[in-house]
Amino acid sequence: MSVSDTLRRLSFRTKTTLSIITILLLLGIGLSVVISRDVSEALLRESKARGVSNALNVSARVAEPLLATDFLQMKNLVGEMLRTNDDVAYTFILDKAGEPVVHSFNGGFPVELKDVNPVQSSEPYHIRLLTTGAELIDDFAAPVLIGTDRIGTVRIGMSHAKIQHTVNSLLLTIVFSISFGILIVGLASAALANTVTKRIQTLHGAAEELVRNNFEVDATATSGRGSCWEFTGCTKTDCPAYGDTTRKCWYVVGTLCPTCYNGPYKKKIGTCRACPVYKATAGDEIQHLSEFFDVMALTLKDRLHELQHTEQSLRQQQRVLRTILDVTPDMVTLQDSSLRYQAVNMAFSRFVSKEFRDLIGKTDAEVFPETQAEERLAESRLVILTKQPLRAEKKVKGADGERWLHVIRTAVMNADGEVTGILCTSRDITEQKEMQERIVLSQRLESIGQLAAGVAHEINTPLGIILGYAQMMLEDAPPGTEAHENLRLIEKYARICRTIVADLLHFSRRTGASRQPVNVNTMIGQVVGVVEHTFGLERISIEQRLEPNLPAVFGDQEKLEQAFMNLLRNAHDAIGSDGTISISTHYDRRKGEIILSVADTGTGIPAEIKDRIFDPFFTTKGVGKGTGLGLSVTFGIVKDHGGRIEVESPYTIASQNGRPGSAFFIHLPEYAQSAGQGAPGPDAAG
Repeated sequence: MSVSDTLRRLSFRTKTTLSIITILLLLGIGLSVVISRDVSEALLRESKARGVSNALNVSARVAEPLLATDFLQMKNLVGEMLRTNDDVAYTFILDKAGEPVVHSFNGGFPVELKDVNPVQSSEPYHIRLLTTGAELIDDFAAPVLIGTDRIGTVRIGMSHAKIQHTVNSLLLTIVFSISFGILIVGLASAALANTVTKRIQTLHGAAEELVRNNFEVDATATSGRGSCWEFTGCTKTDCPAYGDTTRKCWYVVGTLCPTCYNGPYKKKIGTCRACPVYKATAGDEIQHLSEFFDVMALTLKDRLHELQHTEQSLRQQQRVLRTILDVTPDMVTLQDSSLRYQAVNMAFSRFVSKEFRDLIGKTDAEVFPETQAEERLAESRLVILTKQPLRAEKKVKGADGERWLHVIRTAVMNADGEVTGILCTSRDITEQKEMQERIVLSQRLESIGQLAAGVAHEINTPLGIILGYAQMMLEDAPPGTEAHENLRLIEKYARICRTIVADLLHFSRRTGASRQPVNVNTMIGQVVGVVEHTFGLERISIEQRLEPNLPAVFGDQEKLEQAFMNLLRNAHDAIGSDGTISISTHYDRRKGEIILSVADTGTGIPAEIKDRIFDPFFTTKGVGKGTGLGLSVTFGIVKDHGGRIEVESPYTIASQNGRPGSAFFIHLPEYAQSAGQGAPGPDAAG
């Protein structure tokens, strides 16, 4: 028989007595350990303090006799130390060479002791714990100094024997006190437990009667004396508590006492505790338990009658629920914790082509094909393990062929949080899935068509015309002339535009490029020179407020020109005609940044799409008027150069009061010339 079985078979009185004795014993042991440890530490600290004091005192007093080689006086000092301190184990004095001069050992000086605790001349003292095998000794060493010259060493050994004797005496006293206390408490607890046991036995007998379906029990064994109507002399015979000898009045609902709360027991007992009847007739906790047991028995009797009525109602509701489940088109099943079907509706029966009675008690392995059954089993086990609902859309083969189902598996749990089953609902979404696939396919085709139309219209056609005419005119323009340089500039930027197609295909894998210091103002001037005439035809003026002597930025000039050109085109499209584009540069010396801004008097950016303007392929322009890549490409270029881009809308140009538009601000780190390299940032993203 195990220890737990033995303890379980002990009587309540024995358990109570043993528990109290055990608690006192453990408390005594704990206190003994703590007190002995604290006392031992305190005595050790005091012993060390005296040892340091003795060593320093002797080192000060022995300086003169040691210098004069007065062995008699030194011997007297050693003897005095032993006589006045009963815990001093030994004392000896070493000369300058470390050899013993005088000592307190009777059988000769132990040579191995002189070097075990060296002390430096710069140290006032040094302590080391030694052991002889039979006892512990704190060895104190103090140098003997004359000025700064060391002429010897004093060594004193303080034994721990007296400390240990004191601690042992204290422990003996504590053990005796605890033993006497355990004896007294054990006797008192046995008497108390005997009283409690008798009352519990009475309660146990009432419980046995209750098991025998005898609800007329009296666990309190009290007479009518002490009842509320007797205590107060009440004559209200129509009160529910009048004449009730089995229950106290605070357990009775609807009493007529004017001070009683006529409501639930929890609130009623709160007011009853202040009642004189309660104070005079209420007992202890066991008495309350016995009284409540009697009330419980009567309540159970009433509840049985109610349950019989409820059972009839539940049967009716079960029939209604069965009808509802069979009418619903969704498949509903309930499995127990062993994953056997406990309930299914008609929709599920039709899906698996089996009768309702043939499914109850079966598992998935007995209903579905092997592969499908294993999948359903794995899902159910996951729900049982995690206690979380599992939602999935899957294609399942049924009696009518393959169908798409939206399946929800939910754990059914009891009041203790344990999983008792799996509730599964499956809805046929085959038609919805087919419609969704058609919509997605349609959207993809529409997007591809818009992108192809945008690329063809926005890039290929104008690019071919511009590049072709520029190359033809270059053949006629004499080299070195302004016209020749302008045409080469046109050809250069036409070739840059050609990379837009590559950006469409390799947007997320930008290739590296050669970088060098770039003058932002010069770059702006070159790009503005390209578009200024075209913009002017649509009455769009360009204002420039460029801060002189800007530091350079480190980057790919063609990429930066492309990013700036995209912002200018974006501003042009926002204005349409008759407007102003303001370009400015500024150097933030504190942050080490060059700030380039492009502001316009266009239509502005609606607040609801401001967070999406840098997304790839997002555009508010019509089909054939934009691919939605301009700002996203610009964002990527700026990020590759270690910078950032910000937008503000609405924004009003200072010289254009009353015409709010948008403004883009590019922040680029200045070129670190002293380091000989650009600001940190990858040459290519990807």
